[in-house]
Amino acid sequence: MMNSVKTYTLFTDHDVYLFKEGRHYKLYGKFGAHSAEKDGVKGVYFSVWAPNAKKVSVIGNFNNWNHKDHILFPRWDESGIWEGFIEGLTWGTLYKYAIETEGGEILEKSDPYALSWEQNIQAASLVSTTWYEWKDQEWMNSRWERNRVDAPISVYELHLGSWVRDGDYPDRFLNYRDIAKKLVPYIKEMGFTHVEFMPVMEYPYEPSWGYQITGFYAATSRFGSPQDLMFLIDELHNNEIGVILDWVPSHFPGDANGLHRFDGSYLYEHEDPRKGFHPDWKSHIFNYGRNEVKSFLISNAMFWLARYHADGLRVDAVTSMLHLDYSRNEGEWEPNIYGTNVNLEAKAFLQEFNTAVYKEFGNNIMTIAEESSDFPMLTKPVHDGGVGFGMKWMMGWMHDTLDYFKEDFPNRKFHHHKLTFASMYMYNENYMMPLSHDEVVHGKASLIYKMKGDEWQKFANLRALYVYMYTHPGAKLLFMGDEFGQTSEWNFTRSLDWHLLKYPVHKGMQEIVKELNHLYRSETAFYENQFDKHGFEWVEADDLENSVYVYLRKGKKRDDVMMVALNLAPKVLDYKIGIPAGTHWEVILSSDDEIFSGSGVEPEILEEKYEEWRGHPKTMTVKLPPLAGIILRQKKDKKYKLHRIKHKR
Repeated sequence: MMNSVKTYTLFTDHDVYLFKEGRHYKLYGKFGAHSAEKDGVKGVYFSVWAPNAKKVSVIGNFNNWNHKDHILFPRWDESGIWEGFIEGLTWGTLYKYAIETEGGEILEKSDPYALSWEQNIQAASLVSTTWYEWKDQEWMNSRWERNRVDAPISVYELHLGSWVRDGDYPDRFLNYRDIAKKLVPYIKEMGFTHVEFMPVMEYPYEPSWGYQITGFYAATSRFGSPQDLMFLIDELHNNEIGVILDWVPSHFPGDANGLHRFDGSYLYEHEDPRKGFHPDWKSHIFNYGRNEVKSFLISNAMFWLARYHADGLRVDAVTSMLHLDYSRNEGEWEPNIYGTNVNLEAKAFLQEFNTAVYKEFGNNIMTIAEESSDFPMLTKPVHDGGVGFGMKWMMGWMHDTLDYFKEDFPNRKFHHHKLTFASMYMYNENYMMPLSHDEVVHGKASLIYKMKGDEWQKFANLRALYVYMYTHPGAKLLFMGDEFGQTSEWNFTRSLDWHLLKYPVHKGMQEIVKELNHLYRSETAFYENQFDKHGFEWVEADDLENSVYVYLRKGKKRDDVMMVALNLAPKVLDYKIGIPAGTHWEVILSSDDEIFSGSGVEPEILEEKYEEWRGHPKTMTVKLPPLAGIILRQKKDKKYKLHRIKHKR
């Protein structure tokens, strides 16, 4: 039978050279399915990398999935690329690659570069497009001001499938556009600067939450088309809200239509199971030493930043990438050439990734590492030997803080320095402080139920924790539902419990997060020096008996100073604090305010004296509400007057 595929190519010799060198970072414009025209006839050009295949054909709903009719041509240059043009095909065509291995096996694989996938267990690819008429030019031109490290960055992390669902059909996902109608005004009102979407790339298995990706270039069709996702991002940008996407270059699942054994060989994954198989997740680890795989992954990062206008990528599971012995027992891993546990190929890949995206996009974007070890220089420049990330999640802070707040009140004095320990290392890296989804699943309890005490004390504890988080150096990240004290653990199969907002304690929690977001964004002392050691100073770090902490946050101007006092015991204290001579202070926020559903104890400055106290020439005595954080601002001069934040009651 005559082959129905015609010769055609989008690859230049230079493209192939860069691909084989691992330095082609825009492969999405070459590989995959692209609308094309040959000899005046419209159709689709297909190209796929399968160097160990005996034969590759395109199968689909246009040829009854017959692997004998549309056979692609192997390129002559030993690149392993198969390609060809099929006339008459249009957008919406379902297809796969039928790959005949050297052993004669026929593998039916979806397209690694497909822009859309079906929603079923066999999941074919769709001929699709990322054409979209963007309306966010104003944001794109000025976003460097919002994404720079000395800007306020407060991130709302969410899972699109369970943030909110259709009330009439709770088992049904909302479309990206329907989500936009609800999400955009909510984020704007709450004052978050960015949203972070858990993976939007195509994935087959709901309980993976999107972290087991099969379609790395496809926006998941659960919620609509690529253009629907672009509309959501466009709407966020037009309301001055940045978008960070979770990105997973660490591993992929073993689905039959996915990357695993793509052409019958270990093509994308490492052949050695000590490097190529993840024992925890039963998934496969990319071969970071293979140039074509590096090109695939870095092109993928570029794709989401360029085509979808993402403002940042939060890179998942970096710890597992960098450590050869991650989740492995002795004998299950092999040291590197220096005898250590560092995966040198993964480190080099991450350095290349960060170098490439920052070269392409500059400070318009950010890269953030989810990394739980103390791997050195993660956010230092590559040219100085660092890995080159913009920020790193401060996992140690999260675990120490939550451990402290779980402690009963009399025991807190024995754990006092869990809250001060972060100040020993908080300027080693550029840190983002996360209270993430991982902390509210798998029997770990919701944040509110991690807190100690009766109901009132639990809510007071969490409000005080939020004051601590928002006033501590570093960018912020809060998982959905935590902002109103969701009581149940996160359940990916249903909507958040929005009905809780009819109860004052939950509404009050939402109000304090909103207030802290707006305060963090408006007070330069809280963000200008968030990665600079001059931005923080302890006033009282060692009062174990009272469980009190006092510290200063400082902006770039000398008199731009805020003071934070945390009383983490369930009692009112008249507390003496040392202050610099000539300074005067005013309380601007208390987490115990009635509007936040607190007890309403008024935090007052009771007296000021010129007496030496803890190295300071002057003191003020402040009434500290129970289980609360208060924020004070230094008055600039006698003319300056800052009224305490007022709320409609």
